Amino acid sequence: MPMIDVYATAGTFNDKHQLAIDLATTVMTIEAVPNIPMFRQNTAGFVHDLPEGDISNVNGDSNYVRVQVLTNEGALDRDKQLAVVEQLTALIASASDDPTIVDRTWVLLTEAVAGGWGLKGHVNTNDELVAAARAQIAELQAAKPAE
Repeated sequence: MPMIDVYATAGTFNDKHQLAIDLATTVMTIEAVPNIPMFRQNTAGFVHDLPEGDISNVNGDSNYVRVQVLTNEGALDRDKQLAVVEQLTALIASASDDPTIVDRTWVLLTEAVAGGWGLKGHVNTNDELVAAARAQIAELQAAKPAE
């Protein structure tokens, strides 16, 4: 259930809401988790507009984008890490209508430690998250009409 935060100077993106949807959908797809409400409702993108000058490198350039992806521990193997960085960078370029922004996009992959993921007021271990997902899948299957 990743949380994706994007920080950029205000005006960088044409449609921040669609970008947030696309970021969340992309990471959920790469993770290859079941398409169930638990994951759909708790995988989210946040696009943060910063005032001009609030971002800078050593040279004073402020046209950078920072993307931070927080996942539970072990959610992304190396192939998934590569896919997340590549695909989110491409989404940033598309959403900004600036193909050169690829060179100025930083993507940070961060894992919450076991027991460091809170949901519905409860701190969850990976095992608890897996158990909750399995329970929801079983519940959804039981609710399906017999064919």
